[in-house]
Amino acid sequence: MAERLAKRTDLHVVISLAGRTKSPAPQPVPVRSGGFGGAAGLAEYLRKERIDALIDATHPYADIISANATAAARQTAVPLIALRRPPWRAVAGDRWSEAVDVADAVRRLGERPRRVFVTLGRGELAPLTTAPQHFYLIRSVDPVEPPLSLPRVGYVIDRGPFGEADDRALMRAHAIDAVIAKNSGGAATYAKIAAARALGIEVVMLHRPAPSNGPAVESVDEAIAWLDHAISSATAGGMARGV
Repeated sequence: MAERLAKRTDLHVVISLAGRTKSPAPQPVPVRSGGFGGAAGLAEYLRKERIDALIDATHPYADIISANATAAARQTAVPLIALRRPPWRAVAGDRWSEAVDVADAVRRLGERPRRVFVTLGRGELAPLTTAPQHFYLIRSVDPVEPPLSLPRVGYVIDRGPFGEADDRALMRAHAIDAVIAKNSGGAATYAKIAAARALGIEVVMLHRPAPSNGPAVESVDEAIAWLDHAISSATAGGMARGV
């Protein structure tokens, strides 16, 4: 979406990142990093920067950020749309079970030692230490610091998008027999799901939070069409400001 909007001369676009990734991917528009201080802080930012439209394009599991965006938009009357990636759907050959949280996912692995591929945020890994009998292969964009207090753990530092053939090779190389993942949707990280299906590996999927109330679309094209409509009434020949 940023690549599409960067070409527009009628918009001033700002991307806001949570700041949890040390070296985020470069973007073609200005970027701010770090939290706002809740809904009130975001509302103040929208007022101060005279934002004309707000697009919530955060991760499907970042429910607090989405809730704050919804509340701030209501407080300021700034038009808001959520860009929500549709969840993945199980197809023939998938072996999925759904867990309410990471602790539940670890319990679902059972007592027998297993070899588990984990693709969660670095701040969500603590429950793994309650089941040290398993081997965990953890993939993240940044290193897990400090390393987990586990007797058998491996780390892969990598950034998507990932390829199915590469993920199949990774799982085979580490004799993986279970995957813990989020149902993020989209194509960038689907490779592990397809690879698990091809290899007959069980996937424990974390339950996806219910979306915040408010309008939502599922594609960049729909978000940009909404944006054009939203800013048409907010400007009169000037430059619109959006985040």
